[in-house]
Amino acid sequence: MKVEIKVPSPGESITEVQIARWIKKDGDYVERDEEIAEIDSDKATLSLVAEADGVLKTLVGEGENIAVGSVVCTIDTDAKPVAKAEPKKEEKPKEEKPKEVKPTVTVASAKAEGYAAGTPSVAAAKMMKENNVKSESVQATGKGGRITKGDVLQSLQTPAATQAAPQAREQRREK
Repeated sequence: MKVEIKVPSPGESITEVQIARWIKKDGDYVERDEEIAEIDSDKATLSLVAEADGVLKTLVGEGENIAVGSVVCTIDTDAKPVAKAEPKKEEKPKEEKPKEVKPTVTVASAKAEGYAAGTPSVAAAKMMKENNVKSESVQATGKGGRITKGDVLQSLQTPAATQAAPQAREQRREK
């Protein structure tokens, strides 16, 4: 069966339109509601859509003027889509990506993490000052690489930091 596609009326007082371009070519398989052409009038550009599935047969060329209501193409609904041979894809062996190991954030690497990297919180800064702990000796685990109070407490439990703590207390007493 062949379905005729006629030029729809783009509006009142328009009697003639022009085929601006064919989106689908003569002989293409089209599906229902798929755009097949664009038509121009004095007032608007409209899309012409397929009214059924089938093979398109154009009757009017691009740039031709045609009266509203005239048949511009037909669709052969008995035709079946032609199976296109898909090019074979060469299968490449899958490369295994090495698993990414995230290092623990230290002050040196934290600087690249964000604006707060290596910056102690207020409580951590006070504790670092009281115990004479340098930010380089603290492993920052806070958001964005920030040094937290817990980070300072953890660093105070390491042997190097515990030796500095009594010296800091002595310095405070002398003042």
